[in-house]
Amino acid sequence: MKTSNDTGAARRPGGRRLVIGVVALAVVVASAFTVTAWQNDGGKADTAKGDAVRTATAVVTRSDLSNAQTLDGTLGYGRATTVKGGKAGLITWLPATGTTVRRGEPLYRVDNVPVPVFYGSTPLYRTLEATNTTGPDVKTVADNLEELGYDIGVQPAVGTWVTPQPSTSEPVASSTASAAPPSSAPPATSTTPVRVKRGDGVLTASLVAAIKRWQTAAGIPSTGSLGVGDLTVLSGAVRVEGVQAQLADPADGTLMTVTSTTKSVTVSVDPDAAGSMRRGDTVTVSLPDDSTAEGTIASIGATVRTSDASSGDDTSGQPRLTVAISLRDTGAVRGLNSAPVRVSFTSETRKGVLTVPVGALMALREGGYAVQLPGGRLVAVKTGMFSKGLVEISGAGIGAGTKVVTTS
Repeated sequence: MKTSNDTGAARRPGGRRLVIGVVALAVVVASAFTVTAWQNDGGKADTAKGDAVRTATAVVTRSDLSNAQTLDGTLGYGRATTVKGGKAGLITWLPATGTTVRRGEPLYRVDNVPVPVFYGSTPLYRTLEATNTTGPDVKTVADNLEELGYDIGVQPAVGTWVTPQPSTSEPVASSTASAAPPSSAPPATSTTPVRVKRGDGVLTASLVAAIKRWQTAAGIPSTGSLGVGDLTVLSGAVRVEGVQAQLADPADGTLMTVTSTTKSVTVSVDPDAAGSMRRGDTVTVSLPDDSTAEGTIASIGATVRTSDASSGDDTSGQPRLTVAISLRDTGAVRGLNSAPVRVSFTSETRKGVLTVPVGALMALREGGYAVQLPGGRLVAVKTGMFSKGLVEISGAGIGAGTKVVTTS
């Protein structure tokens, strides 16, 4: 009957409340343990060993976050360009490797006659001797002589009609150019009037006279005419990277390679990664001596090339774009002509966002993340950028200065 009495006691209202209370407490404890357990790398609660997770508090701060990628690059003078001779003769002088050659200076000599450098995009592709010859090659000559300080006279304006003269005739005066086309068909002569187009120069009598003065000063026969190979037209001043020709070699072959005179960094980039890069973006270049130099993206190649397997690059055989970096202070690399470097690109920046340590995030069973306040309450948050151990968050009641629980 004791047993019965005991059973009856268990069924009394008070006894029932006791049993329910014990079960409820167990559920609460289990729930609290579940939501505060940190997840391991496998995505499961790390409670198997029963180790207590050490925690601390962190303050939500407002700061800037940025993502960066670091890629291998090469310090040097940029891509080398091959220089070929353009006329018959023998090479009688060549510059030394490392020499800088500027506008008007000789790049080499053929039959002891200097071949100077002019800046431009159109080389001489014919002999310039007939007065009033027009074209972009004439403009190359006119622009360079003017930059060198020679008086070339007034060039006919775009749209002007000029009549080229036979090379055996006397140069015509500038009055042969008119602002309007001929009123009737051109006369039946060996020449036909042409209209000056944008980007053209005109070989006027004044320009021919300037050519003669310049030829005399440069040690070139003063003929007033210029032929193919008499000039080397380049985009700007160059540094001689290497000399392939030798003295007494024919002058119409490969002579040398030249580069820019300014040191820069080139980086081979995956086309997908290049999408986040912009011309003018700031980068950080890490040099071999562990110092750093600031740089700017100068250009992003538009041609996708397959990387060379012989280079030993881990990305050999993959499509790549070339990104050129200009250095803000070349003094930082004064003692280096070529070296491997590391370049850090900032691909994205988030300014003035709320951040917490990544360890403050708690993965919820139903998906998403939450942070825990010191009192134990969980607040669901939306995450943004992750960077250097911090994460961008936003959520109801979360602001700068809010304290959250984090791993320690």
